[in-house]
Formats: sequence, structure tokens, C-alpha cells
Amino acid sequence: MGAHEHHAKARRTVACAIVTVSDTRTAETDGSGTCIRALLEKAGHRVIAYAIRPDDPGTVRAHLEELLALPGLDAVIVNGGTGIAPRDATFEAITALLEKRLDGFGELFRMLSWEQVGSAAILSRATAGVARGKIVGSVPGSQAAVELAMQKLLLPELGHMVDLVHG
Repeated sequence: MGAHEHHAKARRTVACAIVTVSDTRTAETDGSGTCIRALLEKAGHRVIAYAIRPDDPGTVRAHLEELLALPGLDAVIVNGGTGIAPRDATFEAITALLEKRLDGFGELFRMLSWEQVGSAAILSRATAGVARGKIVGSVPGSQAAVELAMQKLLLPELGHMVDLVHG
């Protein structure tokens, strides 16, 4: 079966969690988390959990472990903390949990980011993979990065990825 047939048969509704990693954002100022929610819901997916966590790897990892234990959850989308500043530790928290990595996600994200931010694209440690039978995607926290990752990478493949993980 080709890619087009797989996409035609992919699940239409995915149950998602959104995690914003930030030391400064609140629910009122989290434009990136709001953007992710709006794009997911517009595409017909459900958001069953949302949280903002400080950029601390232990806190982020503990919250991700709670989410990964939720029955009925298919995917977790994390934004923020993917850079190289001392407090940016989302990449380490997520990759420690991944059983399967989707290296192409980060590679394609950086390639597409090049068009928007030029050589600064190399500073992103966007990543994705599978942890405990759930899709986990991590993108930078800027709204432009979130929109790019959601529209060009995650939304087109989300249902298909979940189907593949579930066999």
C-alpha cells in the first residue's frame, strides 16, 4: 500500500496533550500552546491535556511520564526549551524517554526553518519519536516555529503515525 492509501485510511481523530516548557509563560500569554490547540482542533483532533512546565528537565520528564501513562492519549506535543541556552533542557528530557526516534522530523524541521530564520535553524533541537506507544513531538517555543512544525510536519502525518504505532 502506498503513502496516499495509508493517509486515506489514517485515523481522523487523535487524542493529544500539549506541554509548553517555559519559565515565563502563563496560560494567558502562551501563544504557542494556544496555536497548537487551535490547529489540532481545526484538524479534528482532541486536546485532552494541557500544561505549562518550567524549563527544568526533571520537572518536564516527570510530567511527560504522567502523560504517557494516560489511557486514551495518542500524542504529546511539547513546545519550548529546544535551544542551546543553559536552561534549555527539553531535548534531554524527551530523548531519555524515546524508545524509537524519528530523526527525519528534526532534520526536516531545520530544513524548513532555514527558509524563515536562515542559519539560526541549526540552533533548534526539535525532535520526535515514540515513547510508551505514544507519539512525542518537541518543537521550539516561538509561534512561527510551532505553526511551521504543525502545518508542514505534524498535522499531515499525525493520524498515520498513531496508526503505525498501534499496529
